[in-house]
Parts: sequence; C-alpha cells; structure tokens
Amino acid sequence: MFMTVVGALNEGFLQTLKLFLVTLVGALPLGLVVSFGSMSRFAPLRWLTRTFVWIIRGTPLIVQVYFFYYIIGTAWGIDNRVLAGIIILSLFSGAYIAEIVRGSLLSLDRSQLEAARAVGFTRAQTLRYVIAPQLVARTLPALTGQVASIIKDSSLLSVIAVIELTQTIREITATNYNFFGGFLLLGALYLVLTLPIMAVSRHFEKRLSYA
Repeated sequence: MFMTVVGALNEGFLQTLKLFLVTLVGALPLGLVVSFGSMSRFAPLRWLTRTFVWIIRGTPLIVQVYFFYYIIGTAWGIDNRVLAGIIILSLFSGAYIAEIVRGSLLSLDRSQLEAARAVGFTRAQTLRYVIAPQLVARTLPALTGQVASIIKDSSLLSVIAVIELTQTIREITATNYNFFGGFLLLGALYLVLTLPIMAVSRHFEKRLSYA
C-alpha cells in the first residue's frame, strides 16, 4: 500500500513538472508575440491581441478549462486531456506574460534610446546594450511570479481528470480519508517546485540590479 502511494505521488509530481515545462515553452513565445502585437501600428493585429488578453485575463481559469476542453476541444477533436491542459495553460499564462512584457517596454525611458542613437549605436546594439538589460531586470520579478503560477494553476486541470499532483492527492485521500495530511503534503510538494524558481529569480535580480 505504501509503495503504491509513493508511486502514485511520484507519477503525479512528474506529470505536474511536465505540464509546467511544456507550458512554459509555449507561453513565453506566445507572450512575446502578443505583447509586440498589442503595440503594433497595424490596427487589426493590435485589437486582436488586446481582445485576446482582455478575454483571458477577464475570465477565471477554471471557466477556460471547462470551455476549452468540453466545447472547443470537442469541436476540434482534442480528446487528450494532457494536451488540452497544456494548451489552456499556455494561452492563460501567455496573456499574462504579454502584459508583463508590454508594461516593461512602455516603462523604458525614450531618452535613453535617443542617447544610444546619438552615440552611434545600431538598432541591434541598442537592443542588446540598452533595452534588453533593463527589460530583463524589470520583467524578472513579475515574470518569476507568473512562472511559479503555472505550477499552481496546473492544479485546476484536475477538474478534467488530468492526473497531476492535486488529482493524485484527491484520489489518495478518497481512500485513506486523511485529508489534512494529504493536502499538507500537497502544499509541501508545490513548494518543492516553486521555491527553487524564486531562489533563481533572486539570484539573477541581484546580478542584474543597477542604480
């Protein structure tokens, strides 16, 4: 019995880690594309990306999970729960990452760009030496929080029976009725995943800090 529980927890932990890593790979490029699209001079693209962000940020994730899996997923023939969960999390996280990047870009002082142009920097040099360092430093804290949220948000995929950590704990506690111990363990396992991300973020924040 004990080994069965350990095996189930190990599978749930690895599934949550897999969901996080694949979602991150999808959400980061999506967030960048949407952020630049929302600042585009091409009006249809700007309104399309901004509408996407408004809808995603304005509705609860659990509603999006149900809507995508049972309505859009059914219409498109997506019956793989894990794949559907990854798509949902990528869209949700991508919208938030887009706003983080857009806000950081808008906060950059235009006088610095003019100064870089005045001293003869090319666009590539301006991006590398002026924009990128400040953008990374300004987005890192909020971006880290959003990255950690991917791990926590993956717990909502249990409502469509994706066997990740939360669903695994629910199944275990349904048999041994140790709800307090089970969900205390669940919180500890999520901390195991999120605390290293916070530690790495603090490390790079110190390295990238500037007056």
